[in-house]
Amino acid sequence: MESARRPLVSQLWVKNRRNEAVLDPERPALSWKELQPKSGRGLCLARVLHRARGLIGRLTEQYPSVCHSVPISEIIAVETEQKRYNSDTWQKFNHHAFTVHYAQRAQKHCWRCSAVTFWCKDEELCHQWIQAIKKLLELQTSRPKHLLVYINPYGGKQQGKQIYEQKVAPLFSLASITTDVIVTERANHAKDDLFEVNLEKYDGVISVGGDGMFSEVMHGLIGRMQKDSSIDQNNPSAPLAPCNLRIGIIPAGSTDCICYATVGINDPVTSALHIIIGDLQHMDVCSVHHNNTFLKYSVSLLGYGFYGDVLKDSEKNRWMGPTRYDFSGFKTFLSHHYYEGTVSFQQANQTLGSPRDKSTCQSGCYICKQSTQEVEEKRKRHHYNLEETEDDGDWKVIRGKFMAINAANMSCACPRSPKGLSPAAHLAAGTIDLILVRRCSRLNFLRHLVRHKNQDDQFDLAFVEVYRVKTFLFTPKHSENEDTDNKDVRKKHFNQICNGNHSSCGCNHVNSIWNCDGEALDHAAVEVRVHCQLIKLFARGIEEDSKP
Repeated sequence: MESARRPLVSQLWVKNRRNEAVLDPERPALSWKELQPKSGRGLCLARVLHRARGLIGRLTEQYPSVCHSVPISEIIAVETEQKRYNSDTWQKFNHHAFTVHYAQRAQKHCWRCSAVTFWCKDEELCHQWIQAIKKLLELQTSRPKHLLVYINPYGGKQQGKQIYEQKVAPLFSLASITTDVIVTERANHAKDDLFEVNLEKYDGVISVGGDGMFSEVMHGLIGRMQKDSSIDQNNPSAPLAPCNLRIGIIPAGSTDCICYATVGINDPVTSALHIIIGDLQHMDVCSVHHNNTFLKYSVSLLGYGFYGDVLKDSEKNRWMGPTRYDFSGFKTFLSHHYYEGTVSFQQANQTLGSPRDKSTCQSGCYICKQSTQEVEEKRKRHHYNLEETEDDGDWKVIRGKFMAINAANMSCACPRSPKGLSPAAHLAAGTIDLILVRRCSRLNFLRHLVRHKNQDDQFDLAFVEVYRVKTFLFTPKHSENEDTDNKDVRKKHFNQICNGNHSSCGCNHVNSIWNCDGEALDHAAVEVRVHCQLIKLFARGIEEDSKP
């Protein structure tokens, strides 16, 4: 047993240079270092002169060998090279070789599949290395072996199928991952299919498309889990069953906000490599209800007012493609609508961090880790039917006129807004950041929007309030009036005729819609609740120090 844990050390050749290769099961990592220093142009004469003076040791120190190291967890595959390598020196000999494919960090947050080929004269040694690496790869139990893939051929620039076949499928094949691929033919195709398919034979579900496709897959998985667990989704206070299968995102949409916020870049190859090595990232999910009726799940942004109006107007201009959002955004800004209502929310008092701190959610986030421990303890108590002591945070009620009401599950960062709507929001802390933008002038509202793209504090404005909450309710003013017994009947009937915001006629029935992860919710009065770490992704969060 001890011999199995000892490092495997050999002298192997990489290209035409002799290296010392070390496979260490304890670290565990594969490393190799060139034994002879590289000699540049004109260096031969210098080496002769230094050798004559006995200074060859000092020359070697000036040109140190570079040591390469790859964690076993980031090795994609190892395969035998069938080619016979011939060099000028060894052209009379046949060589045995093997290639190691691994994930390598390129530019910021971008990963690429790199390869290094080792060769030697000894066939038995070559075979020993291949088997040793494969044995260590088999210990990577978090890696998927069989995946269910849904491709949206219509999302974004309609290149989802092409992106998967050319960039992703070859990597899955290299990693010996088998797949069942379904190209969706209609809206909710993936969602409906997930209610019927046998999920036990899969290690994960892959969404190839944009945020809409991910939402469809997520709704299918969550809905299936609640159905199998006999949980009523229409009950806002019901504890939902978590999803065991991880979801992978291959970005092929217009914005791909969720992929950007969990990986740091919208790149199909990077996402595929995260899936292959079996990364895990928990994620909170918000449930949205209206009058004890389930509407939608949300993982990024719930927006009423400005972002709801932008979505509502953009749906009329789908023929414009992605530019419709810019057009509708400008049009909505000029209209400068505000909406009256009441926001009630339960603050997250015991949660570490705040929406205004500088602690962004990154890979290995300590705030999310603490929430993971709390979730595990809560599930154990539920399993043993023990009493749960809920931390009932303080409830607060705010009435007013709002330009926008935004609830951010995550930072909502994207290439256009690198910081996002709430830079310090966390992926798996069991909270959402509730942002209230009160009625203000066009100039002030423009200042607020511009701060989504620069480095200024987005919440350092007198008309902007932000709270970290667990649940909230919103009731528009017209709903409050309708709930009041026997209001002025004549005025009520007149409001049904009048569609404008006319103070003379008392009409205040000017309503927005909710923008739920890019999809419209027509009900304005909603109850929103956070479900901590309800789903899992093939991701690791954004790495702090991405190597160039």
